[in-house]
Amino acid sequence: MSTDSAIEWTNSTWNPVTGCTKISPGCKNCYAERMAARLKEMGVAKYRNGFAPTLHPDSLTLPLSWKKPQVVFVNSMSDLFLQEIPDEFIKNTFQIMNQAHWHTFQILTKRADRLATISSELNWTENIWMGVSIENRDYLSRVNDLRKTRAKIKFLSIEPLLGPIPNLDLSDIDWVIVGGESGPGSRPMKEEWVLEILEQCQESRVPFFFKQWGGVQKKKTGRLLLGRTWDEMPVNV
Repeated sequence: MSTDSAIEWTNSTWNPVTGCTKISPGCKNCYAERMAARLKEMGVAKYRNGFAPTLHPDSLTLPLSWKKPQVVFVNSMSDLFLQEIPDEFIKNTFQIMNQAHWHTFQILTKRADRLATISSELNWTENIWMGVSIENRDYLSRVNDLRKTRAKIKFLSIEPLLGPIPNLDLSDIDWVIVGGESGPGSRPMKEEWVLEILEQCQESRVPFFFKQWGGVQKKKTGRLLLGRTWDEMPVNV
């Protein structure tokens, strides 16, 4: 586990899987890929395969040993619904989340089609939030797949935002995160794209979380939008 995560919308991370493959434009400058390469160079055993998808069964039960309730981002260094991950391993991961009811688990995927396919076989306890990542209007079908799940909290991570997303259907969506790309080669995000999503969230009464403007030096560009920070979270959480 990584405690005190630098990710603004969570507390900790848990990685029973590491490594991933690129599937859409948002993956181009993946921060997890860069981090995995550094950790491999440092000799961290868990990253001996670099960014190749790797299961870590020995990490599955870790949340059961964390007694303090916390918000946990699942597989910050991978995607739980990768085709390379067996159905049984996904189910085992969910069983641990079901047992660790005192934590809140946040899952994000770009493999929304597989999510929709296996969703009915998973136990969606109330402490499991399910989200999909979308980067522009070409990937809105992922939102429709998300709606097919029985997750109590369904959310969108629109990061990196790479283009305008007008007419965003937020029905049955409980939370929206927006952020720009950061790090080497980061692509710019226009303010009007962000404001368009903010307006749609406000019209639909969906909590809005603005993570960052991004850029090569994201600390300099900061998190202010319209002169303030936006750290809204799902209602009654």
